[in-house]
Amino acid sequence: MGAKNEMEELFLRRKPVRLLLNIKVGGTPKYVSVLAKDTDCTYSHTVKLLDIFKSMGMVEFEKQGRIKYVKLTADGAALAGDFEGVLRKFAKLAPKKK
Repeated sequence: MGAKNEMEELFLRRKPVRLLLNIKVGGTPKYVSVLAKDTDCTYSHTVKLLDIFKSMGMVEFEKQGRIKYVKLTADGAALAGDFEGVLRKFAKLAPKKK
């Protein structure tokens, strides 16, 4: 699978996008268990997604004692901002409920 297909496969799913956006919220590094809870994902699935994000250069890990914090890189922050824009557009275009 090429890089383009890998990116499409990853980011055209709900939880990876939610995870990326949850990392962005507040602008401060967060730890994995909080991200898992906020994203409604299992801890192991969250770790797997974060490892993929790291290999793509979107997040960095910073270990402080026993806690591993996650923060976005510049590319990760830019992509999260793009997804926020797409989701706003989706909300605007969604059919209105009666």
